[in-house]
Amino acid sequence: MLAVGAAVFAIGCTSDAPDLTLPEPQAVQVPAGPGAAQPFAAPIGGGIVLSWTEPAAEGHALRFAAWDGTVWSEPRTVTSGRDWFVNWADFPSVVALDDGFWAAHWLQRSGPGTYAYDVVLTTSGDGGTTWSAPVRPHGDGTQTEHGFVSIFQHQDGAGVVWLDGRQYADGNEGGATNEMQLRFASLHHADTGAHAGTETVLDDRICDCCQTAVAAATQGPVVFYRDRSPNEIRDISVTRLADGAWTQPRPVHQDGWEINACPVNGPAADADGDNVVVAWYTGAAGAPRVQVAFSADGGANFTAPTVVDDGQPAGRVDVLFLGNGTALVVWLERSGEDAAIRGRVVAPDGSVGPSAVLASTTAGRAGGFPRMARHGSNVLLAWTEPGNPSHVRAVHLPFSQR
Repeated sequence: MLAVGAAVFAIGCTSDAPDLTLPEPQAVQVPAGPGAAQPFAAPIGGGIVLSWTEPAAEGHALRFAAWDGTVWSEPRTVTSGRDWFVNWADFPSVVALDDGFWAAHWLQRSGPGTYAYDVVLTTSGDGGTTWSAPVRPHGDGTQTEHGFVSIFQHQDGAGVVWLDGRQYADGNEGGATNEMQLRFASLHHADTGAHAGTETVLDDRICDCCQTAVAAATQGPVVFYRDRSPNEIRDISVTRLADGAWTQPRPVHQDGWEINACPVNGPAADADGDNVVVAWYTGAAGAPRVQVAFSADGGANFTAPTVVDDGQPAGRVDVLFLGNGTALVVWLERSGEDAAIRGRVVAPDGSVGPSAVLASTTAGRAGGFPRMARHGSNVLLAWTEPGNPSHVRAVHLPFSQR
């Protein structure tokens, strides 16, 4: 594979340098019940929707509430079940798309195997008030892993990408291959319910259990994931939908991380028009680091990566644009047995602001992955606080007050 070429990126038409400082985080009380975990944040018109899993009737429920920067709506339940696959790294989502069209997903067990589970989707045409009957984007019917979903606006509906393990199942021509695929399907909402389109294989050999990420650029969606070469190089690759076809995957940057296992540490991405930003963790050359790269042409080319961590990163990144060309990246930084969620503002020219601790957490799996969304100049950061029971916690970063 060839590395993506360097991109020329202009911050703006003035000579004024952007503000790269972080505001003081302010605690936000989340309306999630005891035992809540696995938060996911997404923007909606007029605010942010935060979703999470919560114990319910000997099983789990997918719940959500909307935040307008000041107050929360009453929490609602998308659905619940007793046969869900609930995991610290592979978690459900509720995503607001266009004109009241929302989509949500969760994971449902398909067999007795530890990682036998399906992606299940539902849609709403009225902004999350009512939800369609569930549908699966994959039609293989194998009792293998299907997960690590990203949902994004696509044409007149939604697009869905996921990790697909059907090649692990015994087949008629030589048996299992033990290789995970990256697949895409469209998703539409109608009065008769949700329905998924034809599946497309985007990459037939990828890392087994790292999150996917999608930046919805003006030119088309840009998909990021951890790839897997024949000699076990597991760098971050990108493919984008251009002129109606998916481009050949290629690395964002050739880190050269050789690891014969999945690090469970996927990329994060965001778009503002055709400006795209991607953040990721790598352990290449025995030097763990968190990196950020920018594109000014819809994901066709990327800048050289900027290292943003403080020397002991655990990864688990998230990133979003702040509306002025800069981006906020968050990650876990280790400190002995503990960890902190740290943040830093990064500019496309590689300039970085000072890092700051946004919240205390744990480096263990129970702490999960911090997730962010932005509404105007307000950023909401949510994470799982481990415990018996666990809780979903959040802070507000008021960038307008810098």
